[in-house]
Amino acid sequence: MPPFISLIIPNRNGADTLERCLQAALASRYAHFEVIVVDDASTDGSAKVILRHPCLLVRLERHGGAARARNAGAAQARGEVFFFTDADCLIEADALARAAATLASAGAGAVVGGTYTREPADHRFFSRFQSLFIHYNETRGASPDYLATHALAIRAADFHASGGFREDFLPILEDVEFSHRLRRQGRRLIMNPAILARHVFNHSFARSLSNAFRKSMYWTVYSLNQHDLLADSGTASRGLKVNVAACACGLLLFALALFTGEVTWAAATIAVLGISLYVNRGLLAEFHRARGLTFALAAGLYYLLVYPLPVGAGAAAGVLRYPRLIARREGR
Repeated sequence: MPPFISLIIPNRNGADTLERCLQAALASRYAHFEVIVVDDASTDGSAKVILRHPCLLVRLERHGGAARARNAGAAQARGEVFFFTDADCLIEADALARAAATLASAGAGAVVGGTYTREPADHRFFSRFQSLFIHYNETRGASPDYLATHALAIRAADFHASGGFREDFLPILEDVEFSHRLRRQGRRLIMNPAILARHVFNHSFARSLSNAFRKSMYWTVYSLNQHDLLADSGTASRGLKVNVAACACGLLLFALALFTGEVTWAAATIAVLGISLYVNRGLLAEFHRARGLTFALAAGLYYLLVYPLPVGAGAAAGVLRYPRLIARREGR
């Protein structure tokens, strides 16, 4: 008999997306599952939305973050398998069935992940860019470095044995830390690109830049702590890191070309851009495959010339923030 699955959704002021999230979750074609929503001390109308649906509501009286909410949901779950997603994600109707089948075929010690659909739930340019960027980077390798909690399935016994999500250190990236810890404990991470969730990004230009800055800052802090700053890790890909370095070098070379009038510096600027184009050719091709030439040109220009700026600024902020964060953790 297929395992009973607990679908666990943390929520913090997600009233705008929860209705669609729960409708998608409850439309699952999998027969044996429950839905648990953990409300992380929301101050909007989230509870009213949750109570309209046949799911278990777990309330946290004080805001504790997504990791604590997921752990609280797991503590109340009855399932043999836990499936984690987010309150702004719409899981596909076959996601639970695919996760259960993948876990069964992989055997003991496996943890299974999925990714975003190539097309997001909203149709803004920057949302499409983000969904494709994440989908491509999370599925490009045969062996994932981490599994993200927008679609993560794990046997309940393995989850409890692992100690669950770490509730301190950083407000995001708990899934990356969890994945790395699972691997150290001997678990196998398996990515199944057919397990999909459609994300509601609603990304404007400003929100895309802000998101890139914040993610980069915390990725840098986490990577410095792990001593793997240059690792090729999902969306923190080597291609993105080359792109940020190329953009920084290109800006410097272009400034030299303008200041000196030397053609050599201009040629060097073009060469540096060419290196980034080559290293990131797979992602640029994905933009073209997904939405055609016009989108690929716009998304490619944004990725090569604009996106590296907030990512680079976030990385610099992470380097500056890291010593203070460590000192605070150690009580100094």
